[in-house]
Amino acid sequence: MPSNGFFAAFGAAPTYAASLFSLLYLLLGTCVYLALILQIGARASAPADGPTKTFGLPEAILAAALILFLLLNITASVSRPSVELSARNLLANLLFTMFVVLFIVTFLQLRRFDLSSLAGFFKIGFVRALSTGIILLLAAYPLISLANTITQRLFGSGSSKQNIVELFSGSHTIEQRIMIIVFAVAIAPVVEEFLFRFFLYGVIKRYLGRFLGITVNALLFAAAHAHFPSFVPLFVLGSCFTIAYEWSGSILVAMTMHSLFNSVTLIVLAFPELVSQ
Repeated sequence: MPSNGFFAAFGAAPTYAASLFSLLYLLLGTCVYLALILQIGARASAPADGPTKTFGLPEAILAAALILFLLLNITASVSRPSVELSARNLLANLLFTMFVVLFIVTFLQLRRFDLSSLAGFFKIGFVRALSTGIILLLAAYPLISLANTITQRLFGSGSSKQNIVELFSGSHTIEQRIMIIVFAVAIAPVVEEFLFRFFLYGVIKRYLGRFLGITVNALLFAAAHAHFPSFVPLFVLGSCFTIAYEWSGSILVAMTMHSLFNSVTLIVLAFPELVSQ
């Protein structure tokens, strides 16, 4: 008759298998992004295909003003942590952010930038952008999970959630949830990727280089969310978005990754019984 030790070992087998799978998944994700970084570095040392108009001093001044506004907004959020996000505030923030985007687009067009070419909107098709975004997001998840685990080990898990998460979890009407879903899945990825990846990263890269630009851009992206418990995972997420954009040459890939990430997050919030903590 089998001993209790046999059953204990048999029961532990799935745990060991899950740990091994997680480790291999982490190694795979790390290898994917290391390979992308190496390819980006190789392209940086290669001669350019032809002359292209790049961001200059006027764009740098505009980017500095935008960064200053972000820092002031972050400072205000930290000094008033008790302020909760409401549907009205979300709509007001959305309208203001879209105004900022339209202002930057108009400014760049007056400066005679070809935005579609510069952002790589038509460099690859939608299907390829979607498939590339899915693959790179899957490779990013173990890195984000590791960053989240390290943060929880060092600072504790806590109970604080991002305001948008608390708003979605506490919403009781279908209209409010639909508004949050549209904002998180369709609007926020487009707006944030345009601001952080296309414009701010484009300016920072122009003066600081690609790799320092990726780091600074990810720091700004994480800080802009004004949520300290999520800072490190958001930094990793922002880095993955920027690397994907720089590697692919198309902002559509980063937008796709951002939209998919927010979609998965909302699915987990809406159906917590389907996904374990």
